[in-house]
Amino acid sequence: MDDKVLEQVYQESLEERLISYLAKENNVSLEKAMAIYYGSKLSNKINQGKEGMQYLDYKVLADILKETEPELFEK
Repeated sequence: MDDKVLEQVYQESLEERLISYLAKENNVSLEKAMAIYYGSKLSNKINQGKEGMQYLDYKVLADILKETEPELFEK
Protein backbone atom coordinates (compact mmCIF):
# COMPACT_ATOMS: atom_id res chain seq x y z
CA MET A 1 0.00 0.00 0.00
CA ASP A 2 1.20 3.47 -0.74
CA ASP A 3 0.83 6.49 1.53
CA LYS A 4 -2.28 7.77 -0.24
CA VAL A 5 -4.13 4.48 0.25
CA LEU A 6 -3.10 4.31 3.91
CA GLU A 7 -4.29 7.87 4.45
CA GLN A 8 -7.67 7.02 2.88
CA VAL A 9 -8.09 3.92 5.05
CA TYR A 10 -7.19 5.91 8.17
CA GLN A 11 -9.65 8.67 7.26
CA GLU A 12 -12.49 6.21 6.66
CA SER A 13 -11.83 4.57 10.02
CA LEU A 14 -11.73 7.98 11.71
CA GLU A 15 -15.06 8.96 10.17
CA GLU A 16 -16.67 5.67 11.25
CA ARG A 17 -15.50 6.12 14.85
CA LEU A 18 -16.54 9.78 14.89
CA ILE A 19 -20.03 9.08 13.54
CA SER A 20 -20.58 6.20 15.99
CA TYR A 21 -19.42 8.39 18.85
CA LEU A 22 -21.69 11.27 17.78
CA ALA A 23 -24.67 8.90 17.69
CA LYS A 24 -23.92 7.46 21.12
CA GLU A 25 -23.09 10.72 22.90
CA ASN A 26 -26.03 12.65 21.45
CA ASN A 27 -28.55 9.82 21.62
CA VAL A 28 -29.33 9.97 17.91
CA SER A 29 -29.47 7.34 15.19
CA LEU A 30 -26.44 6.55 13.06
CA GLU A 31 -28.28 8.10 10.12
CA LYS A 32 -28.75 11.36 12.02
CA ALA A 33 -25.12 11.31 13.16
CA MET A 34 -24.04 10.82 9.54
CA ALA A 35 -26.19 13.76 8.45
CA ILE A 36 -24.65 15.91 11.18
CA TYR A 37 -21.11 14.95 10.28
CA TYR A 38 -21.38 15.07 6.49
CA GLY A 39 -23.32 18.34 6.69
CA SER A 40 -20.56 20.00 8.68
CA LYS A 41 -17.68 22.25 7.72
CA LEU A 42 -15.49 20.00 9.85
CA SER A 43 -16.01 17.05 7.49
CA ASN A 44 -14.76 19.19 4.62
CA LYS A 45 -11.65 20.14 6.59
CA ILE A 46 -10.97 16.49 7.39
CA ASN A 47 -11.52 15.39 3.78
CA GLN A 48 -9.30 18.14 2.41
CA GLY A 49 -6.63 17.63 5.06
CA LYS A 50 -6.91 21.22 6.27
CA GLU A 51 -5.32 22.30 9.53
CA GLY A 52 -4.27 18.73 10.33
CA MET A 53 -7.79 17.99 11.55
CA GLN A 54 -7.64 14.44 10.19
CA TYR A 55 -4.95 13.57 12.76
CA LEU A 56 -6.95 14.52 15.85
CA ASP A 57 -8.70 11.95 18.02
CA TYR A 58 -12.34 11.32 17.08
CA LYS A 59 -13.54 12.40 20.55
CA VAL A 60 -11.70 15.70 20.21
CA LEU A 61 -13.23 16.16 16.75
CA ALA A 62 -16.71 15.48 18.16
CA ASP A 63 -16.15 18.17 20.80
CA ILE A 64 -14.91 20.61 18.16
CA LEU A 65 -17.94 19.89 16.00
CA LYS A 66 -20.35 20.49 18.86
CA GLU A 67 -18.62 23.72 19.87
CA THR A 68 -18.21 25.21 16.39
CA GLU A 69 -21.41 24.02 14.69
CA PRO A 70 -24.05 23.57 17.42
CA GLU A 71 -26.85 24.33 14.97
CA LEU A 72 -26.33 20.92 13.35
CA PHE A 73 -27.41 19.24 16.57
CA GLU A 74 -30.62 21.27 16.88
CA LYS A 75 -32.28 20.01 13.71
